[in-house]
Amino acid sequence: MTDYPAKLQALRAQLAEVSLLRGISAALYWDQATYMPRGGAPVRGQQLAYLTQQSHLRFTDPALGKLLDDLLPYAESLPPDSDDAALIRVTHREYQRATKVPAELVAAISQNASESYHVWTAARPANDFARVQPYLERTLDLSYRYAECFAPYDHIADPLIADSDYGMKAADIKALFAELRAALVPLAQAIADQAPADDTFLHQHYPPEIIERFTTEVIKRFGYDFERGRLDQTAHPFAVRLNGGDVRITTRYPQNTLSDPLFSTLHEAGHAMYEQGIKADYEGTPLASGTSAGVHESQSRLWENVIGRSYPFWEYFYPLLRSLFPQQLEHISLDQFYRAVNKVERSLIRTEADEVTYNLHVMIRFDLELELLEGALRIADLPEAWHARYQADLGVRAPDDRDGVLQDVHWYSGLIGGAFQGYTLGNVLAAQFYAKALAERPAIADAIKQGEFGELHGWLRETIYQHGSKYTAPELIARALGKLDTAPYLSYLRQKYGALYRL
Repeated sequence: MTDYPAKLQALRAQLAEVSLLRGISAALYWDQATYMPRGGAPVRGQQLAYLTQQSHLRFTDPALGKLLDDLLPYAESLPPDSDDAALIRVTHREYQRATKVPAELVAAISQNASESYHVWTAARPANDFARVQPYLERTLDLSYRYAECFAPYDHIADPLIADSDYGMKAADIKALFAELRAALVPLAQAIADQAPADDTFLHQHYPPEIIERFTTEVIKRFGYDFERGRLDQTAHPFAVRLNGGDVRITTRYPQNTLSDPLFSTLHEAGHAMYEQGIKADYEGTPLASGTSAGVHESQSRLWENVIGRSYPFWEYFYPLLRSLFPQQLEHISLDQFYRAVNKVERSLIRTEADEVTYNLHVMIRFDLELELLEGALRIADLPEAWHARYQADLGVRAPDDRDGVLQDVHWYSGLIGGAFQGYTLGNVLAAQFYAKALAERPAIADAIKQGEFGELHGWLRETIYQHGSKYTAPELIARALGKLDTAPYLSYLRQKYGALYRL
């Protein structure tokens, strides 16, 4: 008789080693993006490439594959919802995908991403696309090579999308985007034709240390655990999990603005609370991470926008904010502030875009990715293609590449394809999850007015966070919501912005 418990223990031991290597890589990436001196970039790229290659080799070890093959009958004998069955099932799926990719290609992708990121941090402020263009051309080539590892496919972007949002394909995303575009373009047009809200008071000097004092208080109340995390500065905000006891967030403090650091911090805290909420028993296994980019983004967008830009939230927190910035906000009423932080306008920067136009920014990037991967667009022509799409879709054109094709870090720190659709999926799911939470726990609404978020955080932890990657995104959505549905999201936007702009 096969000794399944012993084999399962051996599997966990091998997975724990892989997890340690990935955690070390995450720590080095965090250091690279925060405090590492620029002179360390070349060797850091080599270090990350080596660790990535080693973790890939260990995860694709034939011995691990043999263990999984031996354990599959055991998984099938267990209740489908058991943690052990999920661990075997999820690890087997990821093993099958990982073994399709040569370790040398994994290392090349990692090293190119590190080198490209280093160059981008200098190229963007210098408005110098030419400096990073050779790296981006290599990134596109590596993206082709990576996708080909999974041939045949329906679309070359499908393998890249599957890495972030397993269970979805390019055709699914295009259909969803077409449905949303049909509803969002008229809404954005109706609002943008009106006089914009006055938000000039948000664009003056706000000392970063005082902003941080405020945002730290807010995200503590949300449920972010500083005993298992920290907040630092970076060029492009992110959250990173080193392990379950160390989930870090970053933000940035551009000069003369309040909105960017404020809402960026709330956004990244949403990601981090998801990771902090995963069941501790999953540590050291593939279950110990968020299940998809879309579900992950649903949490950051829920806390940033559905909560963080809501009127009840600011009813509670605005007096504190105004006390911290009396000179800047002394003569600004709650209603003026609320309208300003929900200002809708045609804009250039995705991360600063309002809720109504945000998804149009995502769709532009997704469409450009498809054109690049399909060979219909060259990297050299990407800057002008970017400007043309912004002019056509949003009626604006960036004065330079700094606020054009150079603005997002994604293409300069990974692959091209599969990175952006999660943001819009997250917006849709954020509204769905929140509507379901309110239906099941009506007390959440009154608690938010009192600055209390334990009820909402608890519902999210029970429904989403604790499960990690035990369920795929489609499975989790089916369990919690029934199906992905744009109706709650569009209803949320129409009600909120209909009231704000008297539509």
